[in-house]
Amino acid sequence: MTDDLSRVHPTRDDPVAASLSEVIGGPVGAHARPHRWWTPVKVILALTAFAFLLGIVQKAPCWSEDWTDGDQRYARMCYSDMPYLYVGRGFAEMAWPYDDNDELRARYEVMEYPVGISYFAWGAAVVTHALNGFPDRDDRGAMPLADLSSETVSERSEYVAVSAVLLFLAALMAAWFLARTHRHRPWDAALFACSPALVLTGLINWDLLAVAAVAGATWAWSRDKPVLTGVMIGLGTATKLYPLFLLGGILIICLRQRRWLDLAQAVLVSAAVWLLVNLPAMATGWDEWKVFWSFNSERGGDLGSLWLVLNQAGASISADSINTASWLFFIGWCVAVLALGLAAPSTPRLAQLGFLVVAGFLLVNKVYSPQYVLWLLPLAVLARPRWRDQLIWQAGEILYFASVWWYLGGHLQPGSGDQPGFYWLAIVLRLLCELYLIGIVVRDVLFPAYDVVRQQSLPHPPRQRTLSG
Repeated sequence: MTDDLSRVHPTRDDPVAASLSEVIGGPVGAHARPHRWWTPVKVILALTAFAFLLGIVQKAPCWSEDWTDGDQRYARMCYSDMPYLYVGRGFAEMAWPYDDNDELRARYEVMEYPVGISYFAWGAAVVTHALNGFPDRDDRGAMPLADLSSETVSERSEYVAVSAVLLFLAALMAAWFLARTHRHRPWDAALFACSPALVLTGLINWDLLAVAAVAGATWAWSRDKPVLTGVMIGLGTATKLYPLFLLGGILIICLRQRRWLDLAQAVLVSAAVWLLVNLPAMATGWDEWKVFWSFNSERGGDLGSLWLVLNQAGASISADSINTASWLFFIGWCVAVLALGLAAPSTPRLAQLGFLVVAGFLLVNKVYSPQYVLWLLPLAVLARPRWRDQLIWQAGEILYFASVWWYLGGHLQPGSGDQPGFYWLAIVLRLLCELYLIGIVVRDVLFPAYDVVRQQSLPHPPRQRTLSG
């Protein structure tokens, strides 16, 4: 009971949460006692489930049309990559993503994602085929792609449903990890569970897999488990590249606290797990495995990026120039985060450092898809667990979410035929909102008295190394 009473209650800790609580009776009272069954973690898992259900409802207009209405998916903002990749990458034939068969490769493009997502997408396809009695793959292989697409219309929706169930489990895992990262602040995870970003973007692609791994890494590090942290980072990096950047935050913490063994364990285990997960793809199709790396190096400025704005405005910056400029900026950004972390009065927390590094990567990335907000979400809610700051940041994401679909649907095209200036404005405002949250986190690192996690007065303060989680 003592541990329950020492938890920080959001209606006492956060002014916005306190104001919102007035509709249900106001902040928790001084004599309140915890419920025997409805623990904070269970409530957060229930909120995550509800948010995920809202995300499914948000995709309902496309789902009801079996993802066939090209205009509706943009006008109603219910687009998802999953149903289109089911046929477009050969999953309707249950093709292995890294099969190097020449005939198969002539028929289908290679999956342009890291192996974790490719394995998951293929596994969801196997389940979908099982639900349909394993249709004959040879018959499907003989069909023209247009006929195969028509043949599998309802099957595509089943594929999205199977993927949604599995991604729901990933969202629950992420929420569980976040709720348990700070022992006395489980309610901070409600910022994840109630996030508009989770509702709107959770089913666009498979990014929630990496989100669960990142949340798991922050939890493991807060429990002084560098080996498990390395496992989580390795799994996350095999799914999306960005979890690798958490090692930068771990480096700073270990430099300050001279935790050389912990640093070595986290780095070596991360590399070993990443290699182990990648080996099946490397062994079955080396050239296909390399597509992810070549695809990203060859693409130009794409949706959501400042590079797209500059190119559409007439700058005409080549892909090679963008690669060079992006990496130079990101290296400089990482050096700045390193200097910030080493100069801070107290050792920064892993979520703060991880958030800053990943945010810097996204600011100049060649593509900034709407679902990339999920990359920052678990780190942001732990780095700055305040409703006001989270809502300001996510307001920019919501604006961009609507704008990108209307842009793709041609609804933002001026009648004069000029470039879509409102879409450019949405990109800039999104980045400004992100810079706002970056500024708040930098202030918290430089002046720890502003960090609400460090402000907390606990009966049994955690050790310094645990707080760095």
